[in-house]
Amino acid sequence: MRRTNNRRYKLLLHAAGIGLVLAAMLASDLLQQPVWEADGLGRPLPHSTHGISVALPRWQDVIGYEEKKSEVVEKMSSGYPRFVVHPLVSKLAKELGGGENALPFPSRRAAESAAEFVKRTSAFSARVLTKNGISVASTDVEGMPALRAFWQHTGLIVSSRQAEAALAGRQPNGNVHNVRTTLRRQIADWYDCAEDDVFLAPTGMASVYAALRAVRARRPIQRTIQLGFPYVDTLKLQEKFGAGATLLPNLETIEAELRSLLNEEALAGCFCEIPGNPLLGSVDLRAIGPLLRKHGVPLIADDVVATPLNVDLSPYADLIATSLTKFVVGTCDAMGGALICNRASPYYAELKGAIRSQHEELLWGEDAVVLAEQAESFPERMQRHNENGLWIAEQLRAHPATERVWYPKWESAEAYEAVRRVGGGWGALLSFLPKDGKNRSPMIYDRLPLCKGPSLGAVFTLACPFTLLAHYTELDWAESCGVSRYLIRLSVGLEEPEELWERISRALD
Repeated sequence: MRRTNNRRYKLLLHAAGIGLVLAAMLASDLLQQPVWEADGLGRPLPHSTHGISVALPRWQDVIGYEEKKSEVVEKMSSGYPRFVVHPLVSKLAKELGGGENALPFPSRRAAESAAEFVKRTSAFSARVLTKNGISVASTDVEGMPALRAFWQHTGLIVSSRQAEAALAGRQPNGNVHNVRTTLRRQIADWYDCAEDDVFLAPTGMASVYAALRAVRARRPIQRTIQLGFPYVDTLKLQEKFGAGATLLPNLETIEAELRSLLNEEALAGCFCEIPGNPLLGSVDLRAIGPLLRKHGVPLIADDVVATPLNVDLSPYADLIATSLTKFVVGTCDAMGGALICNRASPYYAELKGAIRSQHEELLWGEDAVVLAEQAESFPERMQRHNENGLWIAEQLRAHPATERVWYPKWESAEAYEAVRRVGGGWGALLSFLPKDGKNRSPMIYDRLPLCKGPSLGAVFTLACPFTLLAHYTELDWAESCGVSRYLIRLSVGLEEPEELWERISRALD
């Protein structure tokens, strides 16, 4: 097995030209100097203006964050951008919106949609103001939860780089069109599709939102369906912005349940993740795909965890929504997403037409630059992520302190193998449950000498108690779906595997 080292990774960054920026160096430094102790609480990961993760080093910090305890929240200078509004974005909103109860959006159309959502879901109205090319939706303090919900679930956000540029009066670079074209070409190569089949978005969730709008253009009053335990916002998006959603979380009974449902009603679309997050199981698309096609239901697949370098979903998926924020960028300091239209789909022309009619180029140019630069090294990095992820998963599985490990090689393995590319791996995301998790998971998490915070796909390993972070207000429901509140998720980075395992095993002992 090929091993990774810090020097080689930094040389790789040098080879990417201007990709060797401060944030990339800070990200690589976290390979050997993780932020994991109590005094790191609230520090951006990486420690730069645009870092998108945040250090939550203790179990009680995660609970304090979820419960909005002042001793935790006041130490957080930033957080994952869809959940925690960046200080630069807040400053921009305040300056342009004339108050605290406002959020900026990347276009006037997005701001108007946010205002409509506030009006529809609360008893309050929202106003849209446009100044210096930035549109802001503002509301009363009671309307802010709805406005923030739109921001979080749709992913139509203003990035910290865009806010920084707006505050400085800096205009978009004239080369933005070429940069976006380059990025689309890179993505098209991974998906074996045409460049114009790739639609860029400011976040991965914005790509899922675009897919939802496209399938609803075909069947506006029909519900959608989610197969497998979902990433939290994927389901919330369907529930709040669609005609309703049905969740089928049990992979073992999913085919029979779906068949029964399809015989009862027409559906607008079907969503799934290959593999799922955090249980890493996969829907068997060999059975599900033909069944959906028979009933005229488009399949929207999310490949963020596996990445297109490991799986090929084109025989079954009509649309593929992905996040560029994770493994593609690697440095954990830029947001972006893409929606890919499958030319082999029987709904290709219809869906692509709907997407094109709604599409706006909202991926900020400076973020596109970072993504395009990092995309150059993505294939090589992903191969090493695969190697490290498998090795750490195997060590954890054999450790006597571990109750269970979830990893795509073992969870619904045949379903994953059916879409795994020749030479593809099983990725670098895994979850594990320690024995006596109720008592030992908090202690193990606190002792892990790894960066601890939200997100995945960074070059440095990230740990989090995923169920607490994503489902704190619905823990009993999550556990009824087989997702323990004591589960710990690891996004395995590019550290030396033996050194990384030594750190993890030390916390387990």
